[in-house]
Amino acid sequence: METRANHVLIGAFTLGVILAAVLFALWAAKYTTEKSYGEYDIVFQEAVTGLSVGSQVLYSGISVGAVRTLSLMKDDPRKVVARIRLNAETPVKSDTRAKLTVTGLTGTTVIQLTGGSPGAPTLEGGRGRGPVPVIPSEPSALQNIAATASEIVDRVNLLLSDANVQRFTRTLEQLEEVTGTLAAEKQEIADLLRNARAASEKLDRTLANADRTITHLDEGLVQELPALVDKLDRTLTSLESAGKSADGILTDNRQAISEFAQNGLGEVGPTMRQLRELIRELDEVAERLEGNPAGFLLSKEKPEEFEP
Repeated sequence: METRANHVLIGAFTLGVILAAVLFALWAAKYTTEKSYGEYDIVFQEAVTGLSVGSQVLYSGISVGAVRTLSLMKDDPRKVVARIRLNAETPVKSDTRAKLTVTGLTGTTVIQLTGGSPGAPTLEGGRGRGPVPVIPSEPSALQNIAATASEIVDRVNLLLSDANVQRFTRTLEQLEEVTGTLAAEKQEIADLLRNARAASEKLDRTLANADRTITHLDEGLVQELPALVDKLDRTLTSLESAGKSADGILTDNRQAISEFAQNGLGEVGPTMRQLRELIRELDEVAERLEGNPAGFLLSKEKPEEFEP
């Protein structure tokens, strides 16, 4: 009995040691795993079609981790939260950005990390407990194409609205009327074009003649210009000399002119009155001479008639 009890204790102790070793190995493996990886959240504001748990995470084309979970944001179901696990050596920076990319011939969707300048602070990943840092996302090429296509469709719908279709139809009808009118008046249009061509040719000839005339005029003016300039120079010299002479005369006769202005102008008035009286007397003499020339010349009055 006693020997059997010892064997039981030895077996129990052995099982306890083995269980402790297994638990320690599991803890060590988990600790190593947590130290070898960092977790991040990426919030996408678009559909993540083709992305699944286990999809690759690339950094500049190199595989650095995988997607652990995908879930909708509780506050805004239009957004998708992807939690990723990256190698601890991955240089995630504060300016690193994430976007969806389709790779391979099969069109597999992966997460592509880009950016990360050398001087930016490092973004340390989480260890599975508590909140984890968030890597900002950018619109993918598919989203840009879809947005552009949607905008193009909206613009096409606006362009092909009922009102625009009616305007386009009226424009075509008016264009058809114009072409019909032109076809009916084609002879008049041809005559008008011929007249316009003839007028254009005549205008060209007129312009050519005017150009030749202006050229000849310019040449003659250029040839005569030195003589004109010399003549003008002589004229200005003569005017300058005359001005100097007049200035000298005024200077020499300034006293006489002053005396004339003071005394002579005062006598002009009486002289003008005498001149007017003289003219009046001459008029009277002319009238008498015209009426009785003999009597005026002989200084006799008209003889009286004899009465018997």
